[in-house]
Amino acid sequence: MTRTSPAVDRAGPEPLDADAAISIRGLVKRYGDFAAVDGVDLDIRRGEIFALLGPNGAGKTTTVEICEGYRDRDAGEVRVLGTDPADGGRAWKAQLGIVLQSNSGESQLTVRETVASRAHLYADPRDPDEVLELVGLTEKAGARGRSLSGGQRRRLDVALGIVGRPTLLFLDEPTTGFDPEARRQFWSLIRSLRELGTTMLLTTHYLDEAEALADRVGVIARGRLVEVAVPAALGGRESAPAVVSWTEHGVRRSEATATPTALVGELAARFPGEVPDLAVARPTLEDVYLAMIGDGDGDGDGDAANADRTEGELQ
Repeated sequence: MTRTSPAVDRAGPEPLDADAAISIRGLVKRYGDFAAVDGVDLDIRRGEIFALLGPNGAGKTTTVEICEGYRDRDAGEVRVLGTDPADGGRAWKAQLGIVLQSNSGESQLTVRETVASRAHLYADPRDPDEVLELVGLTEKAGARGRSLSGGQRRRLDVALGIVGRPTLLFLDEPTTGFDPEARRQFWSLIRSLRELGTTMLLTTHYLDEAEALADRVGVIARGRLVEVAVPAALGGRESAPAVVSWTEHGVRRSEATATPTALVGELAARFPGEVPDLAVARPTLEDVYLAMIGDGDGDGDGDAANADRTEGELQ
């Protein structure tokens, strides 16, 4: 059974939030008879990292592309940094940073040349060397893009996304293909960007990534926003029964309980010393996410193929 937070389940529409980085009311996008996005309401606060989760075809890519100004909507209201994306001009686009799953690392230019060439598109860019230091690529400044590792290429993608001093940064599956160490290094980078005051909208299929980075998460399925909450509270995780497991007489036992501390106390009284193989667990973010999306890999093609999105459109 899915849960809907009060912020989503409203008796009537609320006005757009003028203070939010992104404010959406009644967003609809159709492809023929198929509703890729079907009445989404959402507010993303300034300065937060917000993770939008959903299976392929759920509507998350279409929603993000509408917010970026790269896709038209059929109904609803959207304001991004106070502007309707459909009317966003060059000055508005310059406030956005977009990190796609790109091939920037294939360039024949050096890392520094690649960042410097992007910087020229903005009125007040960050210094390229400052950007390289921020993303941990200073030692690779003179290297050709094609010589970079996968993790280094992704850092270069982020460098290109932040060189224009964006107020709002869109991150599309930022750590796809990373090994565990590279992912955690990248997470540190994202946290450092938040400390600079950057608002970030993150789409990811990695639930541990959303839990590690996001201030709040939203789950979208079949074009509808199911719930918005902090990761620890999504799907009622904080109040769900805990499962206490232990080994007794050579048999693995477990019991679901709303009072795990009391049960652990009973077990402690029953065993001399430590309770064998004691473990206490509540539902993971993955558990509640899978329950929310149901059989969910979206119907039809849901999100259309990514538009050709480059900072060249600033011109």
